Amino acid sequence: MTNLVIVESPSKATTIKNYLGSGYKVVACQGHVRDLPKSTLGVDIDNDFKPHYINIRGKGELIAALKKDAKSASKIYLATDPDREGEAISWHLANTLGLPIESTRRVTFNEVTKPAVKAAIKNPRNIDLKLVDSQQARRILDRIVGYKLSPFLWKAVKSGLSAGRVQSVTTKAIVEREEEIRNFVSEEYWLLDAVFEQLNIKAKFYGKVPGDNKTELHTKEQTYKIIDAVKDKQFTVVAVKKAVRQKSPAPPFNTSSMQQEAAKKLNFQSQYTMRIAQELYEGINLGAENGGIHGLITYMRTDSLRISSEASEAAKEFIGVKFGEKYLPSSPRVYKTKGNAQDAHEAIRPADVSLHPDHIKKYLSSGQYKLYKLIWSRFVASQMANAEFDTVSADIQAGDFIFRTSGYNVKFNGFMQVWASDDLDYEGENLRLPELKKGQVLSPCKLVPTQKFTEPPARYNEATIIKFLEEKGIGRPSTFATIVSTIISRGYVKRDKHSLVPTSLGEITTKIISDNFPDIVDCKFTAHMEDSLDNIAEGKNTMQGVLSGFYKKFEKSLKKAEEKTKDMSFSLPAEQTDMICEKCGSVMIVKNGRYGKFAACPNYPECKNTKPLEDRSASQSKTPEPTGLTCDLCGGKLVVRYGKFGNFYACENFPKCKFTKQITKDTGVKCPKCGASIVAKKGKNNSLFYSCERYPDCDFSSWDQPITEKCPKCGCILMKKKGKNTVYCLNKEECGYTGIAENDESK
Repeated sequence: MTNLVIVESPSKATTIKNYLGSGYKVVACQGHVRDLPKSTLGVDIDNDFKPHYINIRGKGELIAALKKDAKSASKIYLATDPDREGEAISWHLANTLGLPIESTRRVTFNEVTKPAVKAAIKNPRNIDLKLVDSQQARRILDRIVGYKLSPFLWKAVKSGLSAGRVQSVTTKAIVEREEEIRNFVSEEYWLLDAVFEQLNIKAKFYGKVPGDNKTELHTKEQTYKIIDAVKDKQFTVVAVKKAVRQKSPAPPFNTSSMQQEAAKKLNFQSQYTMRIAQELYEGINLGAENGGIHGLITYMRTDSLRISSEASEAAKEFIGVKFGEKYLPSSPRVYKTKGNAQDAHEAIRPADVSLHPDHIKKYLSSGQYKLYKLIWSRFVASQMANAEFDTVSADIQAGDFIFRTSGYNVKFNGFMQVWASDDLDYEGENLRLPELKKGQVLSPCKLVPTQKFTEPPARYNEATIIKFLEEKGIGRPSTFATIVSTIISRGYVKRDKHSLVPTSLGEITTKIISDNFPDIVDCKFTAHMEDSLDNIAEGKNTMQGVLSGFYKKFEKSLKKAEEKTKDMSFSLPAEQTDMICEKCGSVMIVKNGRYGKFAACPNYPECKNTKPLEDRSASQSKTPEPTGLTCDLCGGKLVVRYGKFGNFYACENFPKCKFTKQITKDTGVKCPKCGASIVAKKGKNNSLFYSCERYPDCDFSSWDQPITEKCPKCGCILMKKKGKNTVYCLNKEECGYTGIAENDESK
């Protein structure tokens, strides 16, 4: 009999199997095997919020295979991801497989490397039920909010809307920023520079002598009055200050900072960043010469800035050999994790610092290489010596006024050898100033006034909204990518190039929820709920205690809101485009049709002009993305490319090989006609439709979505109505069942 190890993903299973050898069988559960039902609340509120879990539809064969493997195994190890979600998956697996919770072997590892995996197998622990309860509480909270609040929005605004506990407060932040921009009143101000061209120096107007307080210039008259006062005066250096300044490196990444830097430096969307990080964590085949499959980074869902002593020593050795002893700090660096952060895992770092990104580049996809290099560089820099700068500032007096100039010179680059710093914490405009002495007269001088206007705050982008969520304690870093993608997919927010802009639907929904459920969109309340979930994990509170405290107030608010809005209705303003109707000259608006969105004249039916609406969303990357699939014609790698009608698979060897393949996604539902899988496809205008994978040989197809939940009356397939939150039985004539679809709450 062999030992059975159950992990979450197939790629991770392959990596670990290579480490453990023939005495172990490693299989993947592919995420959760149980969840709350889709068509009902699934939570018994009157019975201590007891959840009703069912096996996820479409995973029957997988569960049967896991049970068979478990029955024949001598020992079973549950090695799902080392976080709350992974702990809950292990708990669900134990219940599904009939394993005793108190004696089930739970193993975790922060990095998928041979030493880490073997050490974990040698030291299994019990399932942490406090972590499990924390995850269950989050899931139940999100289910209650989504299930109870969404029908309220259907009545108030339109059917098909959904609300979530964390998505609502995020949408509100984006809406409020847009309101700030609309209400912003620009103010005039002026800058005045004294330019000494022969010395290549530019000094900014600072204020009056003695120069203790900076003077702001608000008008042209004020600025030119100073110009008239100094234009015939002698410019003399009255003070010179020199100093050596140091800058410390940034800490290694946690999940939030990795997503922010990947967005800023690599233009990666947060979901793409997390997907690539998952691949790097689970293992990449680096070829036989490098020892085969390696997990390249530590676990990518973490709040922590801590690193192990082994990692610190490895970095010290690498830096000393690669760059020299002078690049090492006097003592190992220790970075303090924020007080409300989860410190169960290390910061994100390379699993083996000696694997330089450039040395393994040929084994990585473009996205994998860029992100690994970012993580590797940030970690190595975090363990290096400070950068040092020679700085100088000089006050230059003309009449009764002071102009100030400053500059710096890099004395020692330190950590900047591997990580370019965006902020030197120094406002010097001149990289290097000439030698200036007190009493030195500078001439000739050219005075350059510049009119400026204050600008409104910038819209949020993925990096800045993630920073906002982190600072406010909303959600957890592992959920940030899901939060952003959810509010976009639900139409509350859209992308405008790299910015996040609220839609009219997002603004109206935010107003309704803010007026009736202020706690749901209150940052402090949401952050407090996160603390409450942490308290469950730490044993300071119970799942039932947190849920009960929340629901008592929420139920009162819901009843009050329903009574308040029962006779009210809200209309959505039309979303305008930047197109002009060539027939009547009106600004065209966005309409929804069977095949997606299109531009239409607002004067319909008098003017029936329509146009295709190009998808300007930045969510579709023009850069080919790896898939891990193989070309049927030449054996090359398939990548995702973007075409006129959406994404498709294409061979990396194009144009030599012109193989293409439509992207489909298995729905987990069997075709009622032939028993094959029903798949989701994208047609024109990026609109989804569903058909048998054998189509057109089997002609089953539908614009409505088949779901894995079976009809409770007859056991037939349930279909989710397109654009609605209702389901119906496919066997309409004989059964006629209809119900409420799953409210896909933000985690």
